[in-house]
Amino acid sequence: MNSLDSIIAYFEESFREEIKNIEKSLPHNLYEPIAYSLKIGGKRLRPALVLHAALMFTKSVEYILPAAMAIEIFHNFTLLHDDIMDMADVRHNEPSVQKKYGRNVAILSGDAMSIMAFRYFTAVTNNRMHLLLPLFSSTALQVCEGQQLDMDFETRNNVSVEEYLEMIRLKTAVLIACSLKIGALMADAGQTEANLLYEYGINIGLAFQLQDDWLDVYGDPEIFGKKKGGDICANKKTYLLLKAQEMCDPATLLHLNSWLSKSDFDPEQKIASITAIYNKTGVSDITRNLMYSFQSKALNALDKMEIPEDQKITLIAFAGEVISRIK
Repeated sequence: MNSLDSIIAYFEESFREEIKNIEKSLPHNLYEPIAYSLKIGGKRLRPALVLHAALMFTKSVEYILPAAMAIEIFHNFTLLHDDIMDMADVRHNEPSVQKKYGRNVAILSGDAMSIMAFRYFTAVTNNRMHLLLPLFSSTALQVCEGQQLDMDFETRNNVSVEEYLEMIRLKTAVLIACSLKIGALMADAGQTEANLLYEYGINIGLAFQLQDDWLDVYGDPEIFGKKKGGDICANKKTYLLLKAQEMCDPATLLHLNSWLSKSDFDPEQKIASITAIYNKTGVSDITRNLMYSFQSKALNALDKMEIPEDQKITLIAFAGEVISRIK
């Protein structure tokens, strides 16, 4: 297994069997939505990072599969509850759990998923559990903190760029970083190497979310399968919006804020007008440059790791893939 794609395929094979077991559990109305949620899950990136980090220090990772499953179940729990809070009807082009099964079922199934994640994690037999469990627990809490900040920002008009970066660090980056560190620690990596992988994960996670912000405005819908301007129409606090507000001259800021205050608008006109403001203030290049900065910090962390260079190739390539999507 020398690429994230091959590691994902390896994980998927085992995870499908676990989903079947969950689907058979009783009561059916609790577990069937959980199995459905996991079936329509995304790219399995986080469990792949758990396993890849372990493979950097050991040759066999079968004993690490329960921890990788715990990370994936916890991640999908956060998505399930996100959809409830956002009242989202679709997840990965399929009906969301709350749309398909109802809000109350989704809440309870999501609660069960968070507990299941810890059950899988504590099933791990490892002499470093005294390090692993506090790391997983604190990360889970940080993700919830990030989600709360994101919700708070919806009703605030004075969110700073620094606050936004802290929010995405908590909501997105810490789970990526935790995945890498857990895999490394379980494979008996030294604390220094595990901490450097965590640093890599934080910076790649920040770049990953900034990429998502940028693609919403400037991405090609034919390539990325996502309509432009969804964040703009929803007045979502993104790095581009907050940076534009910071850099606008008074007249342009007034114009931008007038769009944000409208409840009745033509979507195409709003997208075009706000994109023009982004172009005027140069926030596209500013966002890209910040992504390059986070990528550079991630690669610097890898460079400090005292392991053979060929063991770093996959994570170097992954950092390049994140950035390549904005070119």
